[in-house]
Amino acid sequence: MKDIKRALKNGELTIGSWVTMPNAITLEMMCNSKFDWLAIDLEHSSISIESAQDLIRIIRLHDIFPFVRLTSNDPDQIKRVMDAGALGIIVPMVKSAEDVTKAIDSIYYANKGKRSVGLARAQDYGRNLSGYIKDLEKNAVLIVQIEHIDAVNSLEEIFSIENLDGYFIGPIDLSASMGMPGEIESKEVKKVIANIIEVSKKMGVPGGQHIIEPDMDLLKQSKGQGAKFIGYSLDIRLFDKALSEFMNGRDE
Repeated sequence: MKDIKRALKNGELTIGSWVTMPNAITLEMMCNSKFDWLAIDLEHSSISIESAQDLIRIIRLHDIFPFVRLTSNDPDQIKRVMDAGALGIIVPMVKSAEDVTKAIDSIYYANKGKRSVGLARAQDYGRNLSGYIKDLEKNAVLIVQIEHIDAVNSLEEIFSIENLDGYFIGPIDLSASMGMPGEIESKEVKKVIANIIEVSKKMGVPGGQHIIEPDMDLLKQSKGQGAKFIGYSLDIRLFDKALSEFMNGRDE
C-alpha cells in the first residue's frame, strides 16, 4: 500500500479517484486500475456505513489506501468509518481551526485525540488492538476541504494545526459562499483560490486537485503544473464518459 501520509509530507505524486456507487464490481475494476488511493464519498452519494465497510474491505484487499469523505464533520461518523477500516478522512466544509481540531480528536485515541476505543473490523475484531493503535498513529491521514469564505478568512489558523495532512479546494461551494454560485471562472473566485494556494505553500501544507471530468490531457496538465495529490474523476463520470462516447458514435 502506498504510504499516503509520507507521500503528502514529501511532495510525492499520488493519484486517486472518487467512489460514489456502492457496487463491488465497479470498485474492483477501479482497484485494478493502478490508483494509489480511493475515496468513498458519503457526502454526495447513497452509500451507507454498512456499504462503506464492504467497500473499504475491497479497497484494502487490493492494497490501496482507503479514504472516506464524510457527510459532515461528525465525530460519530468519523469513529464508525475509522472502526470500519478507513485510513484517511476527508472533511467537507471546514471553516475554522476548531473544526480541524474536532476532526483530529475524532480520528485519534488519547493522548492525541479523544476517540473512544471499540473492537471492530479495523482492530481485527479485538485480536489486534495494539497493532491498530500503532498503525493509526503512523498512517492516518486528515484532509480538509476549503470551500467556504469563512475558511479563507481563517486559513493561517487552519493550516497551523498539527496533524493536518492536506486539503482540497471546493471551488463551487466556495463561489456560492461568496454570493457567486457556480461562477468558478470569475476573477474574484480565481483570486481567492490563488490566495489559498499561496498561503498553503508558505505554510507547507500540501493541496490536492480534483479533476472532475475524465480527461487525460487535464491530468497531464495538472502533473505538468506540479500537482502531487490528484483526484482523477469519479466512478459515475468514468462510466458515463464511455457510454457517451458510444451514444455519440453509434450512428456514424
